[in-house]
Amino acid sequence: MPTLETDVVVIGAGPTGLMLAGELRLGGADVIVLEARDTPTTESRASTLHARTMELLDERGLLAQLGTPPSEPRGHFGGIPLDLTLPSPHPGQWKVEQTRTEALLQEWATGLGADLRRGHACFSLTVTEAYVEAGATGPDGREVRVRARYLVGCDGEQSTVRALAGAEFPGQEPRRELLRADVAGIDVPNRRFQRLPGGLAVAARRDGVTRVMVHEFGRPALPRTEEPGFDEVVDVWKRVTGEDISGGTPLWANSFHDANRQLTHYRDGRVLWAGDAAHQQMPIGGQALNLGLQDAVNLGWKLAATVRGTAPAGLLDTYHDERHAVGRQVLGNIRAQALLLLGGPEAEPVRALLGPLIGLDEVRAHLAGKISGLGIRYEAAGSGAVHPLTGTRLPRTALAEGHEAVDRQLRAGRGLFVVLTDDGATDDVMTDDGATAGEAAARPGRVGVAVARPVPGGVLDGLDAVLVRPDGYLAWTSADGEGPEAALHRWFGAPTHPLRGRTPEPCPSPLPTRTRPPTPTPTPTQTPISTST
Repeated sequence: MPTLETDVVVIGAGPTGLMLAGELRLGGADVIVLEARDTPTTESRASTLHARTMELLDERGLLAQLGTPPSEPRGHFGGIPLDLTLPSPHPGQWKVEQTRTEALLQEWATGLGADLRRGHACFSLTVTEAYVEAGATGPDGREVRVRARYLVGCDGEQSTVRALAGAEFPGQEPRRELLRADVAGIDVPNRRFQRLPGGLAVAARRDGVTRVMVHEFGRPALPRTEEPGFDEVVDVWKRVTGEDISGGTPLWANSFHDANRQLTHYRDGRVLWAGDAAHQQMPIGGQALNLGLQDAVNLGWKLAATVRGTAPAGLLDTYHDERHAVGRQVLGNIRAQALLLLGGPEAEPVRALLGPLIGLDEVRAHLAGKISGLGIRYEAAGSGAVHPLTGTRLPRTALAEGHEAVDRQLRAGRGLFVVLTDDGATDDVMTDDGATAGEAAARPGRVGVAVARPVPGGVLDGLDAVLVRPDGYLAWTSADGEGPEAALHRWFGAPTHPLRGRTPEPCPSPLPTRTRPPTPTPTPTQTPISTST
């Protein structure tokens, strides 16, 4: 069995795995992606990109290839209409077929040098103190091993990596389900979460194909070993709506249920998980796809810095700390939405109460921030006072000038020290504590420097500088209680060379490490943690 070697092996070439592969290559890590399918999917089951995901794709220079996809300012919360408009270059939700998203990310990741190997089904996992090794069966039936410093499972709800590692995946068992199909040649009214006496019906026609979704009130989720047939969709649709769609041509049919689970830990030593392999949720409002892509962008730069040896202590553990918390919040709001959406008459009093509340702008903005991803705020590390923007994304709409310089650095996957100035001057721009942008420039290849002018009266007005992580989130602002050097150490490690003739002081407060004891891993001579098929 031949053995390949790389820095990181990613299992799964769906949107999350491809996004992660591109992020790892931007950060300078070698990556091999193993995908069981011989060819890309032809089914576009996930077709909604939210504002924060669009911002991330924009920050990597990928939006131009999508053209101008259809957008809609309105979404929903549990079937109740919700205006998703918030300050962003890409407000609302955008309709992009999953096939287009995957093709875009595959071209980007492989163009950066990611090694994508289709037709390779992972069947074993070996973890040692020095490496992790995946065994896979190739398209010709021959087995190969891929040895890496880290492995990331991006292989979906039925994750093989999760099963092989025996990872804890607690949560709610499926109780209700929606049947779904794309059908050509039918003519039924468009419906947006229409609640009928017998159940819920959705129908949306595009390019001659109608996507139908239906739930029959009181009908439990069925134990399934394969996808439902079109006949089942036809029967339930007729009982709920009274319409016959049997004369249509099904392109595909499936079901999804309200199971709600999350890994206890997104990282276990040299093995990590992202996307649906880390969390299982009902795909309401397209949040599952967006959650996975944002997992990948959070993890990619941290894992790349770790394998390159430039990561400060504890950096990789912040992936679990940050994304597990976000995932827990998203799974909570999806559980609430599932009750509103699939609940029968017993849900009507709650829907009647919530409807007017969503009309209040503060409530609307709060829910829109949850669904769009624009409301994410990571817990700030460090000491002293913290500005309200620290831990949130860089608000691009608050920049009047300097977008090109900011874009150039973020597209390279680097951190970014942004000097904010009213007149655009670049010489010796000082922050309140006397530190200059030169401290960021002392980390070439890891942190760039840009100058921008904030919008007068905007949320960045009054700040002298901000430090932006490669995933677009603010690690520090000049209004924080500590200087930029501490934040630079914390997130990007020590400078490459001394500053102003002096040796930099060590970081005063390293990033937190895991509080749980590390899971023991066998030595190379011991039995693998799992070798089942």
